[in-house]
Amino acid sequence: MAEAVATATPQKREYWRWTEYNWRDESLDWRGARVISVGIDVGSVSSQAVILCDGKLFAYSSLRTGSNSPTSAQRALDAALEKTEVPREKIHYIVATGYGRVNIPIAHKAITEIACHARGANFIYGPTVRTVLDMGGQDCKAIRCDEKGKVTNFLMNDKCAAGTGRGMEVMADLLQVPIEEVGPASLAVDEEPPPVSSTCVVFAKSEVLSLLRLGWPRERVLAAFCSAMAHRTVELLMRIGVEREFAITGGIAKNVGIVQRVKRELGIEALKPKIDPQIAGALGAALFAKALYEKEQKQ
Repeated sequence: MAEAVATATPQKREYWRWTEYNWRDESLDWRGARVISVGIDVGSVSSQAVILCDGKLFAYSSLRTGSNSPTSAQRALDAALEKTEVPREKIHYIVATGYGRVNIPIAHKAITEIACHARGANFIYGPTVRTVLDMGGQDCKAIRCDEKGKVTNFLMNDKCAAGTGRGMEVMADLLQVPIEEVGPASLAVDEEPPPVSSTCVVFAKSEVLSLLRLGWPRERVLAAFCSAMAHRTVELLMRIGVEREFAITGGIAKNVGIVQRVKRELGIEALKPKIDPQIAGALGAALFAKALYEKEQKQ
């Protein structure tokens, strides 16, 4: 009698899954820091933690958000602390922000992501920034701020996830294009197609499937979807007013297909980031943490 041969079931590739990462400045010695502050941004799709030593960027992480905000926050902090040798008790103050900010026990205070992204953008792009576009996992925000990164006005989109990072993940998986390659692939077209019309991710998915059945190549479909995302974002920006000192934060800031189309439609260049734009929210939270700790010490 022949023996049964076990065969491994091939796992389905998750095209939407982006690479988690962390970073630290090996030239900075945290032991000489007077204030070690932390910002944790728990978003609907990703979570970031940033560690500052006397206001200087020391370490950060970016991980996938899980189903539990406290756990996601702790994982992000642990990843940022990895190989830094900073003991948890040496952290002076933690500020939480983002979608899950109200449910993070390790934080001393919670501050809205709008305020944190403006403050973080001011650090990343410099004090000339006046308009910030935060393109996140479940919404987009157009923010006006002053030279200190203080919010003067803002608007949020009122559409569903079709115009956000979550919608982009759905499309990457549907079209079987790795999420990091979506932007470049969307630009690999000879002529810009008309944008998809649906503002709901469910209907947008249905519309994309119809385009594929018509024989559209994946690059052309992605161009239509990215064009729609960019156009909705520009509409939001135009409602609040865009000054030439314009910057983009959030995960979608890394998608060249969206960024190029937003710039093209606005007719202005976005400022170039000196630091990972996805950490802007956590970075702003860490800056607030430093200021709050110093204020407490003066009282």
